[in-house]
Amino acid sequence: MRVLVAGLGNMGRSHALAWAAMPGAELVGLVNRSAVALPPELAAIPQHRDFHRALADLCPDLVVVATYSDSHAEYAIAAMRAGAHVFVEKPLATTVADARRVVEMAEATGRKLVVGYILRHHPSWQRLIAEARALGGPYVFRLNLNQQSSGPTWDVHKALMRTTPPIVDCGVHYVDVMCQITDARPVEVRGMGLRLSDEIAPDMYNYGHFQVMFEDGSLGWYEAGWGPMMSDTAFFVKDVISPNGAVSIRMSEDARSDDIDTHTQTSKLRLHRVGQPDQDLSMTGEPDHQELCNAEARFMARAIAEGIDLTRHMQDAVASLAVCLAADESVRTGRPVRLT
Repeated sequence: MRVLVAGLGNMGRSHALAWAAMPGAELVGLVNRSAVALPPELAAIPQHRDFHRALADLCPDLVVVATYSDSHAEYAIAAMRAGAHVFVEKPLATTVADARRVVEMAEATGRKLVVGYILRHHPSWQRLIAEARALGGPYVFRLNLNQQSSGPTWDVHKALMRTTPPIVDCGVHYVDVMCQITDARPVEVRGMGLRLSDEIAPDMYNYGHFQVMFEDGSLGWYEAGWGPMMSDTAFFVKDVISPNGAVSIRMSEDARSDDIDTHTQTSKLRLHRVGQPDQDLSMTGEPDHQELCNAEARFMARAIAEGIDLTRHMQDAVASLAVCLAADESVRTGRPVRLT
């Protein structure tokens, strides 16, 4: 299987490393707008500046799209039209209409489309979801991820915010978790945001939070902020509460908000059932960020080889994006947004 990777930031590089090591795959090209230094495993892979030319010249069987969000839909559609399967980083697109266009192209061409919801491949998050569902709803979701970013990381965040606020870029992961736990339809979103830096566009905000209400009565809260001004106190809150108790991810005290592994790793799960002693579930030995990207690559390869039905996966990707974009709309208009 011939593989082309577009985008060589943190995620793109990790995906390229995963496919470089994948049995039965050949990494035939890398696309990035500028030349970048690469690890030894990728140094010999040809680099290209123009995605569409690389797509036409290399004829890949699979394209990995890990560029900035505003090119996701365009690149994914072009790749499927050229006959390639697609793995695309989240968010799937910057509008719900474009996300639906990508899904429609996958359905029309029969190509496999996988969206990079990395937490779906994480055993600790899989356990969190299973334990929460066992408690029974309705649920309260309290989730956040604030990053006290500086230097190169802040530069990346500022580049991302040319098109996508933090509550959308990161929020799709955690709304996806909420939806997997409750299985109920989200019906209304209320958001608030604030611009805390003159280094970002005047119409953008680097801190935001939103509330989402579900058809079964469940309530979700999500918060995300990027930048050197962010507090690293309570930057990582992951609680799911039900009438019968709660399950929470508890991080180690030395966890840092700017460490990419912190965004996925856990120390332990605390399971609290009403009237029973709390139970701590150790999560030692869980995969690091690169291993999770490897797992995503393996799932993509299986989906292609085994013809896995990805209908629900694609529907979920659009649904979680719709919630986060509604939150952004609410921030900008000051009004709640009803979901249809």
